[in-house]
Amino acid sequence: MEEVKIIYEDDTIVVVDKPAGMIVYPDGKHDYPALSVWLEEKYGKDNFHFVHRIDRETTGVLVVAKTERMHAYLKKQFQDREIKKIYRAFVHGALKEERGQIERPIGSARGGRGPRSATRPHGVQREASTTWKRLKNGAGVAYIEAFPKTGRTHQIRVHCAAIQHPIVMDQLYGPGRAETLGFKRLALHALSITVMLPGSKEKTFKAPLPADFLAAEKKLTNE
Repeated sequence: MEEVKIIYEDDTIVVVDKPAGMIVYPDGKHDYPALSVWLEEKYGKDNFHFVHRIDRETTGVLVVAKTERMHAYLKKQFQDREIKKIYRAFVHGALKEERGQIERPIGSARGGRGPRSATRPHGVQREASTTWKRLKNGAGVAYIEAFPKTGRTHQIRVHCAAIQHPIVMDQLYGPGRAETLGFKRLALHALSITVMLPGSKEKTFKAPLPADFLAAEKKLTNE
């Protein structure tokens, strides 16, 4: 697994590029490497605060607050849906339209914790909105950018599956499909995040595309 890379850092935040295979917090069930452990070793216990998360197999940008004040400042932006996030993904099946929007509430797939669903949600259902843009079709897949307006658990994965275009190598929401474009993990990358820093300064942080995404892009271009 690749190392965590720091994209930006000051006295109040650190922005990292999380590699695939790393979880944010230890789950007590697996021995996956955890970003929280890496941060604790670097900054000390209780000197960092998560305001959002990305899945273990998802790569890309993650913002971490270094003070309680900044944590509250960023958390309010997430709650007010002022944060702008862009993801890249490869999904199964060609997309006919160039752009689209998915407005489907998300709940539990079978009650309680675990997988989520936007087709037959159970229990508490929370509104969820994802806009997407097709970048290219080819090789039986579509390459897209996704813009989640809300931040529900597994939102992009669940919404893509709900429109019958699950993300490549999503073993939870699109199981049983053959490997494609060389991906060995979920083909989802958190490309950028835009936040407002104190002093009314809007700042965009971007994580470079990982090697498997670059290789898949090349395969589509050469198809």
